[in-house]
This record gives sequence, structure tokens and C-alpha cells, in this order.
Amino acid sequence: MAGILREIKIATQQRIAMVDVTADLKKAVAESGIKEGILLAGVLHTTAGMTVNENADPDVVRDLLMHLEKMVPEKGGYRHAEGNSDAHIKATLVGNSVTIPVSKGALVLGTWQGIYFCEFDGPRQRKIMVRVMG
Repeated sequence: MAGILREIKIATQQRIAMVDVTADLKKAVAESGIKEGILLAGVLHTTAGMTVNENADPDVVRDLLMHLEKMVPEKGGYRHAEGNSDAHIKATLVGNSVTIPVSKGALVLGTWQGIYFCEFDGPRQRKIMVRVMG
């Protein structure tokens, strides 16, 4: 199976944020030359994640982040000494990767779908590893 592996660097600006990386991943697919296959993108961090969700209305991102904070508050009496236990839990809930079909040289996404890098312990320099296979 032919494929490419690339690293995408992200500099987050806030402690908790969702960064739309759809354009970066579309570029990876285009540069791969692969017409039929899959894209696998994953974070190399234990306090960050990836997800697919609506990218048309920014209130969806605000709602997701607000409710993750309600479910797993930053100050929750955790035992982990680094003070970022909530970030580890949020990353586990969201997951650390996405797999998207590639068809006719493009990502197969629904009309309103976008791909997000989820920061839970920023601001930081982060990495997404992307493999396009076909």
C-alpha cells in the first residue's frame, strides 16, 4: 500500500481550544497524489485530541468546549501532580486520532464536517502525524 507520512505543527494560543485543521489535511491528501484510500491523523500528546464535527457554526465549538469543561473541570481535586489532569481526561474522552476516507483525491466529509485538533493544556507547540494511504 503506497502512502505518505507528514508532520503538521500547530501553535495553540489558549489553554483549551479547537483548531480547524481541515485545510491542512486536505493539502496532505492533494500532495500525496493518492486518489483512493484513507487518511489517518493522530496527535502525539496525552493532553490533546482530534475529532470531526460541524465547522459551519462556531457556536458548536464553543458549546463542545463549554460542556467538556463542565464535565471535567480544570480544578477537580485531582491527584496528578502536574495540575493538568482535566486535560488528560478530556483528551481520553475525545480520542487522539481520526480516520477519513479519501475518494477521487479528496477527503470524504459531510457538508458541515470539519476536522479539529483539540487543545486541552495549552498554549503549546503541538504535532499531528498524518498518513495518507491508498
